Amino acid sequence: MKIVYYIVFFSWYLLSLLPLKLLYLFSDLLYFPLYYCIGYRQAIVRKNLVESFPDKDIKEIVRIEKQFYRFFCDYMVETVKLFSMSKKQIKRRMTFSGTDEIAKRLEKEGKNFCFVYLGHYGNWEWIASLPYWMPESVLCGQIYHPLKNKAFDKLFLYLRNQFGGECIPMKETLRRIIELKRAKQKTVIGFISDQAPKWNSIHHWAEFLHHDTPVFTGTERIGKQVDALIYYADVKRVKRGYYHCEFKQLADNAKAVPDYGLTDMYIRNLEQMITAAPSFWLWSHNRWKRTREEWIRRQKEEQKEK
Repeated sequence: MKIVYYIVFFSWYLLSLLPLKLLYLFSDLLYFPLYYCIGYRQAIVRKNLVESFPDKDIKEIVRIEKQFYRFFCDYMVETVKLFSMSKKQIKRRMTFSGTDEIAKRLEKEGKNFCFVYLGHYGNWEWIASLPYWMPESVLCGQIYHPLKNKAFDKLFLYLRNQFGGECIPMKETLRRIIELKRAKQKTVIGFISDQAPKWNSIHHWAEFLHHDTPVFTGTERIGKQVDALIYYADVKRVKRGYYHCEFKQLADNAKAVPDYGLTDMYIRNLEQMITAAPSFWLWSHNRWKRTREEWIRRQKEEQKEK
C-alpha cells in the first residue's frame, strides 16, 4: 500500500505543477476515450438522466450526458491540481458567501455547531478549502466514507486535510461530534448527503428528480440533538476552473421543524440546483439502486425473524 501511495502521490504532484490551462488540455483529450471508447458507467448515466428528465427528448439527454463527461474530466484534473495549488489560487477559484453570517451566528447565539448539507455537485473537493474563509477559532470538518483502496483513501485524506479542516469517518460521526461539544469547539461540518444509504440506514423516502428516493437523515437527527445551525451549500460553476458556494439557511430553529422536514428542504434545494445546470452533478453514481418495494420486503422479513 505504501509503495502504491508514494508512486501515485509523486506522479500526481508532478502533474499538478502544470498550469491549469495545460491540465484542461489533458481533460479535453481524456474526454474522447472516456466517453466514446471506454464508456465509463455510460449505461448508468444514460438511465439516470432519462428517468430524471422525462420531459427532455433523447437529443437533449445526450447533450447533457456529453457535458457531464466533459465536466467529469475537468473535475479529475482540478482535483489533481490540488496537490500544488497555493492558498491564493484556491481562494481565487473557489469562493464562498455566507461564511461571515455563520461565524457571527455561532458566536451571538452561543451555538457550537453549524451543519451544512452538500451534494456531489461542482468540484466538491475544492469546497474543502472552506477553512480559508472562516475565523481560525472555528473548526471546519466534513463527514466522509473511507475508500476501500487504502492508498487512494490516504491520498484523498491528504488533499482534504491540507486546508486545515478535519475529515470525520462516517462511522465515527456521532462520537466525534460529542467530543467537540464537550470541548465547546465551534464547528462547521459538511455532510454530503446525496448518495444511497445502506438498507438498515433507510428511515425516510423523498421524491427527488422523479424518483422515489431513500435519503440520509443523520444530518437532521444529529443536528437537532446538538441544536446546530442548518445550512445548504448552493454551488455554481461560474466558468471553467471557477466555482462559488453560497451558504443558505434552511431554518431559524432546527428543533421546531417537523421530523424529516430539514431533509426534504435539502432535497428540494439540491433538485433545483441540479435542474438549473444538470451537467455538474455526479450522474455516474448508481443513486437509485435501492427501491421502496425491496425495502418493504426486507422490513417484513425482519419482522418475521423477530
